[in-house]
Amino acid sequence: MDRLMSINETINGIVWGPPILFLIVGTGIYLSLNTKFFSVAKLGYILKNTFLKMFSKEQHGEGEVTAFQAVATALAATVGTGNIAGVATAIALGGPGAVFWMWLAAIVGMTTKFAEVVLAVHYREKTKDGRFVGGPMYYISNGLKWKWLAYIFAAFGALAAFGIGNMTQSNSVAAALEETFSIPPIATGIALAVITAVVIVGGIKRIGAFTEKLVPFMAAIYIVGGLVIIFTNVSHIPEALGLIFSNAFTGHAAVGGFIGATLMDSIKYGVARGVFTNEAGLGSAPIAHAAATTDHPVRQGLWGVFEVFADTIVICSITALSILVSGLWSNGMSGAALTTAAFNEGIPGVGGLIVSIGIVLFAYSTIIGWEYYGERCAEYLLGPKAILPYRVIWIPFIVIGAIGGLDQIWKLADTLNGLMAIPNLIGILFLSPVVFKLTKDFFTREKQLGK
Repeated sequence: MDRLMSINETINGIVWGPPILFLIVGTGIYLSLNTKFFSVAKLGYILKNTFLKMFSKEQHGEGEVTAFQAVATALAATVGTGNIAGVATAIALGGPGAVFWMWLAAIVGMTTKFAEVVLAVHYREKTKDGRFVGGPMYYISNGLKWKWLAYIFAAFGALAAFGIGNMTQSNSVAAALEETFSIPPIATGIALAVITAVVIVGGIKRIGAFTEKLVPFMAAIYIVGGLVIIFTNVSHIPEALGLIFSNAFTGHAAVGGFIGATLMDSIKYGVARGVFTNEAGLGSAPIAHAAATTDHPVRQGLWGVFEVFADTIVICSITALSILVSGLWSNGMSGAALTTAAFNEGIPGVGGLIVSIGIVLFAYSTIIGWEYYGERCAEYLLGPKAILPYRVIWIPFIVIGAIGGLDQIWKLADTLNGLMAIPNLIGILFLSPVVFKLTKDFFTREKQLGK
């Protein structure tokens, strides 16, 4: 086992190291250049056709769930503890400049997520029982005809879900509730397992119906709390933005409890947190989007842009600015502890509670979303017969994670999660001409219709 973990550590350093992170960002830049940075240039149009139609009942085309239910499921999995603890860690290790690189990763990541979703809808399949299934394994298989690579992605996804989407999340919930309310981790684990089972047993339709209510609620609580802190310290915003942009290209010298960061530290931790929080390029979210009711792949792809915008540009930025305007970023703290301290500084007595509630809701939503991802990957590998066993196995691992068990599985799953990106990026790059053609056709049609 020791030798296996040593090998895993080496591989992990590669898949979450600069080469792969820059490959992900490089793919985003390539896609952005070839679509003329439409995700930024047409952001107003995109928000008008996503955010402003969030609860619209008007649906066109085929699918299992509404467009918003699909993106809510994807956001449920994407918005997690990384938005709270991950951003704080990036600032603690890379300095304020890391926020700039996180934003940059998100800007090009919006186009990457768009491409993933477009391909997922374009190459999705309809099962005999009327379900819509899709994702990287389907567009790699149906688009590139490389079934072997599709199987590799599905295997990584089915196994990685137990780490990033299950045990690490239940552990975060248990730790937050134990610290804030003195609730024993075992009790939290059992409760999480029960309420998760109730939701996932109904498949994507019940998951979508649940997440479309949970995601706006949990995001609103955290966003409002963060905005209160930011506007209470509005005079410090120019200073915070100055630190972000000046340190993005210089790093930051040691100050207070902050040990200092080089330019490469800022880039590394900023890009890593950006990729980790919005998951653009990993291939997970397209699995949920593939079930959406839509009349064109690009229309659903717009929701992919919105997903990254909401996750990183909005929620992660609120965490970052809350920390920076509080002045506590250089006190030597990191992770959730730093975010909690910043919120307590801004809203005494309530701020820490908001962070705890955020961690609980964000982490729980991730458990729900990633179960669906892992389940779809398992189904691709073994057929529909794998769905029920996968759900049954998923539940006890929530309890194991809550009490801090199987640390080796966490580390293995983290590596597998990073490995998911490689076959997915290969699929996106080779199928990018399909994305470009569909995008051009869609906007040409929209222009003709005067939209």
